[in-house]
Amino acid sequence: MLTELDSRILRIYQSDPDIQMANLASKAGTTPAVLSRRLGRLRRNGQIVAKEAVINWQLLGYKVEVSLRVTLDKTHHMAFDNFMSEARKIVEVIEIQTFLGKVDVRLLLIAKDIDDYQRIYRERILHLPHILEIEPLMHIARVRNSEVLPV
Repeated sequence: MLTELDSRILRIYQSDPDIQMANLASKAGTTPAVLSRRLGRLRRNGQIVAKEAVINWQLLGYKVEVSLRVTLDKTHHMAFDNFMSEARKIVEVIEIQTFLGKVDVRLLLIAKDIDDYQRIYRERILHLPHILEIEPLMHIARVRNSEVLPV
């Protein structure tokens, strides 16, 4: 259970993960020693998972983003495991999500351009095992992109 102090720490920390610890303690209304213990506990409990760099892949030359909604042929008992094992090997697939319902998996794929996407799709995606149906959705614009939680 998060305390009010934990919530304040997380609100500040998630919006500025590079903040100096003394500054974070001051903004959260606590001491550096207490802050250090709280951050340690939040990490041990898995509430803070990592501090990571967010890379703008578009500035690195990847101009195409496609979501692939995949329905698997689940008549084979290892269909899901086999598919996931092979999908993880495609380096252009930057996100994999699983669902309950008609769609089993969503792959988020990036490519340098349309020709690159078509090559990846024909040579890698269509060779993934146990695909029953696949629906590509070309991304046009990202309207909102935030993982900041309302803590």
